[in-house]
Amino acid sequence: MNKNLLKQAVALFLVVLGTGAAQASSVNYQLRLKQPGNPSVAYQLSHQGSQLVAGTQLPLTISEQTVTDGETQRLTIRLTAQERIYFSLEASLPTSFRTDDCEFYLPGFWYHKNLRSPREAPSFHTSKSWNFREDRLSSPLTSVFDGASGRTLSVLHLAGPQADALTTHQEGEVILGGPCSLGYMGFDNATGHPALTFGYPYKETPRRYIRKLSFIEPITTFARLDKGETMTLTWLLREGQAEDYGQFVSQTWNHCMDCLNPQPITPLYSPDQMKAQLANYFRKGYVDKYDLKYHSGHGLRCDDCLPVDHVQLGFCGRVLLNGFNALEYGELTNDPTLVKMGRDIFDSWLQHGFTARGYFKEDMHIGQGIPADADCIHSIRQQSEAVYAVLHYLAYEKQHGRKHPEWEQKIRTLLNGMLTLQKENGQFPRKYRDDHSDVDASGGSTPSATSTLVMGYKYFGDKRYLQAAKRTVDYLEREIISKSDYFSSTLDANCEDKEAAISAVTATYYLAMMTKKQERQHYIDLCQKATYFALSWYYLWDVPFAQGQMLGDLGFKSRGWGNVSVENNHIDVFVFELPHIVQWLAQQTGNKRFQQIHDVIFSSLNQLLPTEKRLCGIGVPGFNPEVVQHTNWDYGRNGKGFYNDIFAPGWTVASLWELYSPQRTSGFLMGK
Repeated sequence: MNKNLLKQAVALFLVVLGTGAAQASSVNYQLRLKQPGNPSVAYQLSHQGSQLVAGTQLPLTISEQTVTDGETQRLTIRLTAQERIYFSLEASLPTSFRTDDCEFYLPGFWYHKNLRSPREAPSFHTSKSWNFREDRLSSPLTSVFDGASGRTLSVLHLAGPQADALTTHQEGEVILGGPCSLGYMGFDNATGHPALTFGYPYKETPRRYIRKLSFIEPITTFARLDKGETMTLTWLLREGQAEDYGQFVSQTWNHCMDCLNPQPITPLYSPDQMKAQLANYFRKGYVDKYDLKYHSGHGLRCDDCLPVDHVQLGFCGRVLLNGFNALEYGELTNDPTLVKMGRDIFDSWLQHGFTARGYFKEDMHIGQGIPADADCIHSIRQQSEAVYAVLHYLAYEKQHGRKHPEWEQKIRTLLNGMLTLQKENGQFPRKYRDDHSDVDASGGSTPSATSTLVMGYKYFGDKRYLQAAKRTVDYLEREIISKSDYFSSTLDANCEDKEAAISAVTATYYLAMMTKKQERQHYIDLCQKATYFALSWYYLWDVPFAQGQMLGDLGFKSRGWGNVSVENNHIDVFVFELPHIVQWLAQQTGNKRFQQIHDVIFSSLNQLLPTEKRLCGIGVPGFNPEVVQHTNWDYGRNGKGFYNDIFAPGWTVASLWELYSPQRTSGFLMGK
């Protein structure tokens, strides 16, 4: 970058801010050239006018152009080969910030310092410098927030036509086998002053994260450029100021939305068509040979989708919610088979699904029998998900003149038990035994209970439930939202994750719907803050796939799909109530970006629905896939562009069913 231009922009920026703080200097470049069969050779580049040159003659010319627009600089690099070359261009944007004062944000993959994650996943535990291929990120961006000064800096890649190339090796120096648009994003803390790192094509250092809690050696890839061929690379460099990390993430998400501008896709199916296909899961996944009836939703094989005996009440299985969906849809479509299975599921769990203390039995291999009470470990998330489903069922039944006093008593007992389980600071333990002793006292799952308590208040009119719900959000505001620390809501990982942020969004929305005036506005403000973090996990761009990778061959677009967590680096359809809340929030705040991302999500999540003539790699129509492997990461099978061989369709069907039932929640909360 031209130093004089940058210094002038920096000086103007500092005058506006009035901080006098140090600012980023010019971008440093390194070029690597590789001859097939030989180790690469690195060349430090320096500025000579608009050209980037080395201390020796290079077989290509490299020009640099920067255009400043307010806080943003558009950086364009053009490479023209004088002979066939294989190259890697590496860039570094230094700062004068202190590493100890800084937090980093790479959307959908890196939050703060990823210290909630174990050493076996990317985090500061393992290294303070990282580079990642861009398709790991929900926006191809790297950024840093200096907590000491409030200064922010980001780099966003604006790629050309999307393409990916299959590679012969997973580590070391690798020449790409064809066109590839993927670069890399990261940060370097080697000097104690962080630099944002970026370049093309991708590399991953110091380790490569290939599956859950598994690293391999790093990789550096090289792109081919033929004689006379020119390649143009473009990044946006942006400076800013934020009060805290939460505002920094919000501003950066807005920036990504404005620059990437994701548009809705043309839906393949209408909501009614989606439900008609998903209902096949109810028919084919139903198991009625045990005392507890259920739709098999956890641990199925993608190739045959045959039911198994692993029953998970909430989380992956969502047994009672799918039972209610089957019942409701069966009555809507005059299908007595679906109606009966829905009723049988609820009747069986009423009779056999509770411990003596009144909690649901959550997780079992039922072929070995229903577990004894002493063997049960409960999670606040699964208990809450089950109560959510039952209260929707009871409200629906009451509307149709049918009453279930035994169910009502069971739910009152459980809700009253939750009141005694709540800690003095408002939090709930993540996992606990039937005697109320903690298994995991972490409070990260607390917002899972909020919506359940609000629903309990709405259904039973017991103000204790509403007060308990407000105490959970007091805790949520103090320990999670104010610290921008959303973690441990998923049950198979205890790290930074999307579902924790969604739970916070849902919790604050439910209380906003139950309150008025200033109190309501306070919950709306909290909801908006949490929403930015939830949406930061959702892709604002379409990652590329290589020919032969099924998802690409199907024409799959990743925009609108959410990454899962730092540990589980794949995308899925986990939304449930989130899009409806985002749309409501857009109406409450006038935030047009929220309406836009709602439209993207709503139009995008039907792309992989298996139908008879378009199975999308799944053995049975209606069994929507779960683990969509969109980057170089897998659970052990198949890799990018495919699914893992084992999946959990119970929650995917339930999530999409909620997406296409936009009035369900508001109808419950606002109904009489």
